[in-house]
Amino acid sequence: MILKVDIIYRAIKSIIGKNRRITKKQRKIILLSAKGKKFDQKMAGKLKKLKQIIFICGRYEGVDERVAKYIADEEISIGDYVLTGGEIPTMVILDAVARLIPSVINKDSLKEESFSDGLREYPQYTRPEIFKSEKNKRNWRVPKVLISGHHKKIKDWQKKQGKSIEK
Repeated sequence: MILKVDIIYRAIKSIIGKNRRITKKQRKIILLSAKGKKFDQKMAGKLKKLKQIIFICGRYEGVDERVAKYIADEEISIGDYVLTGGEIPTMVILDAVARLIPSVINKDSLKEESFSDGLREYPQYTRPEIFKSEKNKRNWRVPKVLISGHHKKIKDWQKKQGKSIEK
């Protein structure tokens, strides 16, 4: 099943017609596609600046190639695998972009998150400090530095534990 170009064209034209105040520079039409450019945090940062994003989600075999060629501004993929449709990738992109919009999440929280400083997230721990596993009867402990109260040492540990993002 391939979605037809004429149907998608009319849908996009209708959406744009209802939002005449939004310029082409403030809008992006994105086709979710397994062959698209891979979505990443940098792309999320660019998309957050737009006033309107229109997603075109194919289903099963996708959409007529003329949609990619003449209607969509960009094709995006969320990874090297195939899904039955573009709805879930759209939700992934929306969530990543929405988090970057001011007031959605505390600004300071965003500074310490994965990818903001070129590192992936460091391991997270909570109470209890010592957990005894029934499976192997061993104690699973929180690293001592994290319960030390020494903020600089904790920050250093976190930085060391965060793995570099491969480029």
